[in-house]
Amino acid sequence: MLIRPFKAIRPRADVASQVAALPYDVYDRAEAAAAVEGKPLSFLNIDRPETQFAPDADMYADEVYAKGRELLEARISDGTYVSDDEPCFYLYELVMDGRSQTGIVACCAVDDYLDGTIKKHENTLEKKERDRIRHIDALDAQTGPIFLTYRDNSSVDELVAQVRAREPLYDFVSDDGITHRAWIIAAAAETEKLAEAFSAVPAAYIADGHHRAASAVKVGLKRREEHPEYTGDEEFNFFLSVLFPASQLAILPYNRAVHDLGGRAPEAFLEELEKSYEILHKQETPLEPIDKGAAALYMQGTWYGLGVRAEFENDHPVDGLDASLLQNLVLGPLLGIDDPRTSERIEFVGGIRGLRELERRVRVLDAARSADQLKEQGPAVAFALYPTAIEELLAVADAGMLMPPKSTWFEPKLRSGLFIHRLS
Repeated sequence: MLIRPFKAIRPRADVASQVAALPYDVYDRAEAAAAVEGKPLSFLNIDRPETQFAPDADMYADEVYAKGRELLEARISDGTYVSDDEPCFYLYELVMDGRSQTGIVACCAVDDYLDGTIKKHENTLEKKERDRIRHIDALDAQTGPIFLTYRDNSSVDELVAQVRAREPLYDFVSDDGITHRAWIIAAAAETEKLAEAFSAVPAAYIADGHHRAASAVKVGLKRREEHPEYTGDEEFNFFLSVLFPASQLAILPYNRAVHDLGGRAPEAFLEELEKSYEILHKQETPLEPIDKGAAALYMQGTWYGLGVRAEFENDHPVDGLDASLLQNLVLGPLLGIDDPRTSERIEFVGGIRGLRELERRVRVLDAARSADQLKEQGPAVAFALYPTAIEELLAVADAGMLMPPKSTWFEPKLRSGLFIHRLS
């Protein structure tokens, strides 16, 4: 596949830690506003420009997106951001709990996304796409990198190791304890060698950032319509990405909490559940699923260790996923969650929040209802899943299939604002 160096707009080394921000979509509106308080250099001010307006202002108004552009240009003008003179590749390393992953910061081709060389495993929502399309278009830049992965390649690994032996461009620890390091690859001989090595990689896979990828591609197509004389070499034909070897990535589980039992009593629900999952044991302390096919259920102060019954195990790339088994055997038929994308009775809880968060959610949901409602609808229930394996993700994408929603949670999260790709 094709990767291309670019002239990044990036923060000065002395302010990189102040600029770097978590992705725009990990915050709701109130959380984003709180996160930028007292942090004028945080890229979240630009990524979520509604934070500069009153809480009741229309966050999708034209002037909001224009404010993002204004703030970006101001940070360029005041020297917060600098720009490299020649097209470069960069390396971006994140270290969390002693585990390191190092990716190549590059531009990938819109056409590689369109022809399936860059593979996806999730659907996207048009509303979320529209917001990022307008943001990219207004800023004339891509600011949040797409998190891609690829099957390991020894030639690429060797080149990356050589660069990592040098002095880093950035080296800081963010507030959440994640170490961030970056290196620049500026020499033309090196950028050409890395691009050539990567040309032997047959495909890349979107790990995180399906909406950012779809939006970046649609802006590229829009620019092609606006410039019918385009050659394919223009910057709008490429989008900002960070590509990590699959062996370095870790996927956390994406857990579920359901508001009620759909009118069932707890005893009746557990009896139905046992037709598809064995209840292996129960206890009052949190239970962590330890193998594929295992799950844990929390209800009314008790944890139940579950194991899917052998007759329901299968090797289908999608139907065999733990998230699919839970959806197809329990959430849909027993709890009436037929479409988890639209149901208001289900919440998704990233594994980074831990099992105690599931307990808290269930307590809050139960406390919000009267005794009569609890009796009629049943108590809230939470499910902890075994995490999806990276090879499962690759197999689904290779088969041209889609995972159930919220099947993967990647940590650590890439920071936005460290590398910006101008479209013109």
